[in-house]
Amino acid sequence: MNNFAIVFCFALLSSCTPLKRNEKPIIGVLAQEVYSPQPQKTSYIAASYVKFLEAAGARVVPVMVNQTREEYKQLFNSINGILYPGGGVSINSSGYANAARIFYKLAIDAFSRGDYFPVWGTCLGFEELTYLTSGKMLLSHTNTSGVALPLIFTNESRESKLFNDFPVDVLNALATESITENSHIWSLTLESYNSNADLRQFYRVLTTNSDGKTEFVSTVEAYDYPIYGTQWHPEKNAFEWTRPYIPHSPLAVKTTFFMADFFVNEARKNFHKFEDEEAEKKALIYNYNPVYTGTKSAFEQLYFF
Repeated sequence: MNNFAIVFCFALLSSCTPLKRNEKPIIGVLAQEVYSPQPQKTSYIAASYVKFLEAAGARVVPVMVNQTREEYKQLFNSINGILYPGGGVSINSSGYANAARIFYKLAIDAFSRGDYFPVWGTCLGFEELTYLTSGKMLLSHTNTSGVALPLIFTNESRESKLFNDFPVDVLNALATESITENSHIWSLTLESYNSNADLRQFYRVLTTNSDGKTEFVSTVEAYDYPIYGTQWHPEKNAFEWTRPYIPHSPLAVKTTFFMADFFVNEARKNFHKFEDEEAEKKALIYNYNPVYTGTKSAFEQLYFF
């Protein structure tokens, strides 16, 4: 066999060698405090975030508020990623904020050791990430409470990990149709992003939006870490039905699944695991039952803790 044939065969074998990945990813979803706590109902997670991740092949563990740092560290070493959901609590003084801060720092530290732990923030979670990265409250009021918008893609989006494998029809729809749902009154304006060195150096801006007056950042990914954020709600298109402005077109629903698929695949690169099968079973969201709340809430179902 000549040298060319040897090299060709080696290259062919290398390209067929499967990359190591976790086929059973478990992702934490951060709970947050309820407005009017009752017995057994002091915190909650919207079921749409759980369905979002499960639809892409992950299992979910609720991350409770007001746990100790050691408890969070133990859970960090047991799960394969974390999602900070939308909501309405403080991003600097709530139990949600404290837990988010601990997991953020653990993820950053882990990455420096070659431990790939992805973090995702949606809406409030996106806002939380801007605060954790900059150490400052940089948000401004925008008229974006209950509106679907098309995304304005930046040149940076062409190099992004997040949108790299999206089909052309979904990308075109995201850019031309109002299929990203916004439910926020606070935004990171493009001006605030550009004026803050910490944010500029940490995050690549993939998309922006405008409320007609103010341009704000709507999708980011970290340059060096597996940290991602959307000011809009990818989970709502497929799983929430209580508001008329939530888009449900076929391409809107595809957006839900491609966003979920991306993040779950990121979690497949992490190999944390529970100490044993019993501990894993005890932690999973399956131990709790969602409650139908669609008649009085923006969410169809909630998990209460």
